[in-house]
Amino acid sequence: MTGSTRTELPFKPDLLLITNSLAIISGKWRLYIILTLGEETLRYSQLSDRMPEISQKILASELKALVALGILSREAYAEIPPRVEYRLTERGRLTLPILRQIQDIGQTLN
Repeated sequence: MTGSTRTELPFKPDLLLITNSLAIISGKWRLYIILTLGEETLRYSQLSDRMPEISQKILASELKALVALGILSREAYAEIPPRVEYRLTERGRLTLPILRQIQDIGQTLN
């Protein structure tokens, strides 16, 4: 090949960390779920009531994904009727301060 040179961009580990973090919490509903839970422990029905815009199927899918990512914990109790509670893990709680700051910025800019 003549006349073409390829310039490689320097590896930016900090940028990669940001990108990976955003991939975990991005999505139409994940931030909403995280902020709705906040410091609370809520049952599925309570989450659903607080987020009427999200379908049951999508809520269940997003909760499952956030549990798999270690952002939420899910505790099922052997009761009748069954009771399942969700809460942020320590990893999930790490996101709250920055998400609240982003909320504040959004309010200021709007």
